Amino acid sequence: MSTLVVQDEVSEERHRFIEKLTPYLFISPWILGFLFFTLGPLIFSFIMSFYDWPVVGERTFVGLQNYEVMLTEDPLFWDSLWITVKFGLFFVPFNVILGLLLAVLLNQKVFGTGVFRTIFYLPSVISGVALVTIWAWIYSHEYGILNFLLGLAGIEGPNWLGDPNWSLLAIVIASLWGLGGTMLILLTGLQSIPKELYEAAKMSGVPAWARLIYITIPMLSPMLLFTVITSIISAFQQLTIALLLTGGGPLESTYFFAMYIYDNAFKYFEMGFAAANSWVMFLIILVLSMLVLKSSSAWVYYEGEMKNSEAADD
Repeated sequence: MSTLVVQDEVSEERHRFIEKLTPYLFISPWILGFLFFTLGPLIFSFIMSFYDWPVVGERTFVGLQNYEVMLTEDPLFWDSLWITVKFGLFFVPFNVILGLLLAVLLNQKVFGTGVFRTIFYLPSVISGVALVTIWAWIYSHEYGILNFLLGLAGIEGPNWLGDPNWSLLAIVIASLWGLGGTMLILLTGLQSIPKELYEAAKMSGVPAWARLIYITIPMLSPMLLFTVITSIISAFQQLTIALLLTGGGPLESTYFFAMYIYDNAFKYFEMGFAAANSWVMFLIILVLSMLVLKSSSAWVYYEGEMKNSEAADD
């Protein structure tokens, strides 16, 4: 009898172990992918940043020399960083604001809204090379459609990709072409806002602009926080469009920080130096994201927290 009890207990423990292990088996592909393709390369790049690491040849430990050279001796670091900051100052607010306006427009219940949602989202899934090909044709100084349309209005179009005064703006506009992802995220947030709030405000005579400011934006603020942070990350990782559209020119006016890292790694084959560049980018993005998160307490509204605080007051 005691043997049967012991066997039942062992079987039950084994069953409990299998139940606990099953969820981890389901997520094991993601865990393995994260370890081998994200965390592993991340740690390896951190180690590389302390070495003089040519593609071919002997690797030499140099300590903090890569960081010292980058910060004190290489003017391209500061130039590329400043160009990226200028790009971000335009790209981030426009990406969020235009994405929000598109989401508000496409949230209206009118005929054909689904078609327009698809049209505005499609550019965000186009490959970078195809996108560059389209914009190279649009921006062409000789036969581009943009300058052609400006000419119809009696305006002489600039050399968008050949003039340092216009090239950065051209990259900003081309990058905003893919704001469909931002629009879709904000549209999802808009559809989760209770309709009763708008109905009550409309019955009270609140105008549309006031409903947008006092209902839509506060209720959508968590989504706006997310899009601001992801837009900052996208701005600092901007590479494909500038690399293929202008190559960093003219006169390095579009030489982004990501292109600086790319050249050090795959043009000059200084892998250790490029790894140090990447870690500086990571720290800059981390600091900016933390600052945005720190400021979120002043402008982000979480409905669940508000309900909890009201319950506590009662």
